[in-house]
Amino acid sequence: MPCPPDILELGRSTWTLLHSMAAYYPDHPTLQQQHSMTGFILALGDFYPCQECAGHLRKELQRHPPDVSNAAALSDWACRLHNLVNVRLGKPEFDCSKVFQRWRDGPEDDDACPTGH
Repeated sequence: MPCPPDILELGRSTWTLLHSMAAYYPDHPTLQQQHSMTGFILALGDFYPCQECAGHLRKELQRHPPDVSNAAALSDWACRLHNLVNVRLGKPEFDCSKVFQRWRDGPEDDDACPTGH
């Protein structure tokens, strides 16, 4: 049986999920969808398995609440949040103008992605 995910694997997987959910979020979400997404994000701060990470997330959510008004706003919010973490960890920042290309549309060359998009 494999070991439980370490902090790096958990982080990569969580960011992948969060960015993908934001990219596929509706352009015109209902009020219920907005509440659901906000609740999901807030729950990460309550239940994330890394307690130190969860504490950082709760602080950032107080300073920068998620913008769930549409896919572009949520994707930009997630990117800026991720960049705050990247800066804290000494990692390079991601160009937030490319969130849809990275997390939804893929590169212009369809052959670049094995499953296409």
